[in-house]
Amino acid sequence: MKKIFDVLILGAGASGLMCAATLRQNSSLRIGVIEGNATAGKKLEISGGGKCNITNITVTPEHFAAEPTFVSDVLERFGKEDLLNFLHVNAITLELRKGRYYFCRHSAKEITALLLRDAQGVDFYYGHQIESAAYESGYYRVTTDQGLFSTRHLVIATGGASYRQIGASDIGLRLAEGFQMRYTPFMPALVGLSLQKEQFWMKTLSGISCAVRIRVGNKTLEEEMLFTHRGISGPAVLSASLYWKKGEICINFLPHDALHVFLDSKKLLSTALPLSKRFMKAFLEHIGLEDKPCNRLSVSERSILKCLQSYCFAPAGNFGFSKAEVSRGGISLDELDAATLMSRRHPKLYCIGEVVDVTGELGGYNFQWAFSSAVVCARHIDAMSSVSYKKSKH
Repeated sequence: MKKIFDVLILGAGASGLMCAATLRQNSSLRIGVIEGNATAGKKLEISGGGKCNITNITVTPEHFAAEPTFVSDVLERFGKEDLLNFLHVNAITLELRKGRYYFCRHSAKEITALLLRDAQGVDFYYGHQIESAAYESGYYRVTTDQGLFSTRHLVIATGGASYRQIGASDIGLRLAEGFQMRYTPFMPALVGLSLQKEQFWMKTLSGISCAVRIRVGNKTLEEEMLFTHRGISGPAVLSASLYWKKGEICINFLPHDALHVFLDSKKLLSTALPLSKRFMKAFLEHIGLEDKPCNRLSVSERSILKCLQSYCFAPAGNFGFSKAEVSRGGISLDELDAATLMSRRHPKLYCIGEVVDVTGELGGYNFQWAFSSAVVCARHIDAMSSVSYKKSKH
């Protein structure tokens, strides 16, 4: 039997749950949610070690790989302060880490529970695999492996392709293709970078981290970098991976110091500089410098050492979707109205969250985008439905 709704949301992740909860609190529409997993909020609950980096102290379009005006339009309608207030009013306690990252103090499961509570009365269909969607005679028809659904408003909130171990896929892009909407294929983002043979010396430093400044294209990022047996990772590299496609990146291993202030010391290079001795020995061997007292360096050796603050190389690739925090790519912003998240060519069809071609840096930006886009979408559906209801009464 076909199930009929006013609003059907595809996906019960962060954006889908927020959309359902917002709609349920503000309208009496019949709402359904289709989710491939057995429960809601899978990615939300495992992110950040189970405490989920929900947003950031500074949320601006500059922290997103996307058209800035579009992102700004959405954030102006539901931004960081709106999200923090929503969580505060609902007694979700957050903690600020490193002076900028908001995490759940107790558990990300509290947010899932809150959204499910607000969505009481919404019909959830778990364990349903979406196969296709089409528009017929004023309704969107969605086919799943367990039956047909029909709805006036359809919201694609299917997420990206990272975290495939919890059911992530590119179904949202396949649905978009069926509606002839343009999109960019998903690629791994917020992911570690693998190395060319010339940089294999870094693999010997597995487990060591250091504060760095990374430049990729015209973007500069500053955070911790972690050396691993596969390549390089850590917050600075994960954010850099969002902007890197091919070509060189440049790393400053001494982002907060002037190199020359250490070079009058009688100490060995490996101990005089404020970096791990193990790192310095490997780096010096790589660039062909002897580990000698700093004050015995020749002019040419001092010049070679400057690459410590501008070490440029081309990564070989990235660690892939299995290690990626999010997906870069998605449904083109040209297809959507920033004020509503509705399709420009298909009325009452909406796209929100990670399935849209908006990807944030590491630091809570992607959850902020998921919640912001969901609320903007839900408010427009509610407003449209209210207008339709008033017209029908007259």
